[in-house]
Amino acid sequence: MALKRIQKELSDLQKDPPASCSAGPSGDDMFHWQATIMGPADSPYQGGVFFLSVHFPTDYPFKPPKVAFTTKIYHPNINSNGSICLDILRSQWSPALTVSKVLLSICSLLCDPNPDDPLVPDIAHTYKSDRQKYNKVAREWTQRYAM
Repeated sequence: MALKRIQKELSDLQKDPPASCSAGPSGDDMFHWQATIMGPADSPYQGGVFFLSVHFPTDYPFKPPKVAFTTKIYHPNINSNGSICLDILRSQWSPALTVSKVLLSICSLLCDPNPDDPLVPDIAHTYKSDRQKYNKVAREWTQRYAM
């Protein structure tokens, strides 16, 4: 059942890709995808291309996919391992969600970080106390790792 759902999502993604995102299997394993997110224009990540790995559990869509950045990024909700603090990837997951919706949610997280639920408290503190410094460092990391 999981494989059938994953194949359907892949065909939907190819027919109607979400803005500034793409995803598909890396190699022959349908349960392991690579995704790409273009840094949103209204963010310090503008111009960057960020790669993510997507691992589907065998009981997908009843359990969320494991999504992680493989490109380094400076963000209060994404740690150095690429783990993403996003409620729909954990407690708020629903089988009605798709990879496409998850990628769009991650895009919006890039524009609107959630410093009140940080994975990296130091970055969240900078975001809240010195937005200019946060934007500057995020832009530098984007240029260094995502271009």
